[in-house]
Amino acid sequence: MKKSRKILALVLSLALVFALAACTNNDTPSGGDTTSPSPSASTPVETPDASKTPENTPAASDYAVAMITDYGDITDQSFNQTTYEACNEYCTANGVKFNYYKPNGDSTAERVAMVDAAVVDGYNVIVMPGYAFAETIKETAEMYPDVIFIALDVGEGDLGDYAASLPSNVYCAVYQEELCGYMAGYAAVKLGYSHLGFLGGMAVPAVVRYGYGFVQGADAAAAETGTDVTVEYVYGNQFFGDADITGVMDTWYQNLGVEAVFACGGGIYTSAAEAAAKTGGKVIGVDTDQSGIIDAYGEGMTVTSAMKGLAATVKTMLAEVEAGNFANHGGKIETLGLVSATDVESNYVQLPVATTQFNDNFTEADYVALVGKMLDGTVTVSNDTTVEPAANATTATVNSYGNIK
Repeated sequence: MKKSRKILALVLSLALVFALAACTNNDTPSGGDTTSPSPSASTPVETPDASKTPENTPAASDYAVAMITDYGDITDQSFNQTTYEACNEYCTANGVKFNYYKPNGDSTAERVAMVDAAVVDGYNVIVMPGYAFAETIKETAEMYPDVIFIALDVGEGDLGDYAASLPSNVYCAVYQEELCGYMAGYAAVKLGYSHLGFLGGMAVPAVVRYGYGFVQGADAAAAETGTDVTVEYVYGNQFFGDADITGVMDTWYQNLGVEAVFACGGGIYTSAAEAAAKTGGKVIGVDTDQSGIIDAYGEGMTVTSAMKGLAATVKTMLAEVEAGNFANHGGKIETLGLVSATDVESNYVQLPVATTQFNDNFTEADYVALVGKMLDGTVTVSNDTTVEPAANATTATVNSYGNIK
């Protein structure tokens, strides 16, 4: 099997070389409407024809960008949608050909098949969002040495021993989740919520960092305000909601009096939102601004979201590729966090300014001030995932329940 894939890779690589040789800076991508998702992997969506872009937009480069979805799709208002929109926006503005590919199933084999398909179609920059792509990288990066792979949220823990010898055509970005987790916990208490919950997906390092940062932020705000804060803490042990998890959330909101739950783990927010809707409770989103999907369960349900700067990462790295600077990043796993104390939306970890429910007790200016303190080291946040949840609090009470399932 490996031998046949190597032969395939050689053929595809040669085809890619000839395809690139035929490209000039006057080439324009074949046009397609990007407003509607492609229903299958066989009909990936492209950016609009370059002739429809502004006159001063650069002509298409020799690079062609493909994005591959994980187990979701580009309307998930999470990793896939954010990554797709960032790729599409950058490529449209810069006259770069772009397609996205959706695997037919949730497996490494299906994701690898989409990489093969993208290379066959002439794409030489492949963007992959989410830890699920670790095995795909292992199987394809060395097969296609002339293809650039940009992986979001794929870290050393996902890649295992392979991380030590990451090929030079691969760049991985991971994030300081504990920082935006801290922001969310701090904001929640400052905004007036004193009984909080943390509902994690699986207790993988990224989720744990989110949770521990959340507890630290809530604890710091409790100490500052003199508020008696309690945090209920649990993992669903899966990245989707179900009746069992919703039942636990019902208990939290209805019996314990929890006011807001940080739902941290893919689709697990559905259980928190379903339960919150019954009591008028609140939910805090994760990874992207999830207010659009969470508020569908109840108007104004989303307090804020602890976000990763996926779009900023995509646009920065695609610009680096076009500028010929990818060699500065290839073969590396970079941990991204705060870069600006004033332009908070340029940070790789942040709260959404537009949808966070600021009030007089915690304003946008207060949020900017908090970011400044975190950046200059006045406020520090631990990323130690080896301790128990309660070890992250000195003032707040933390009740940990392990895994629901």
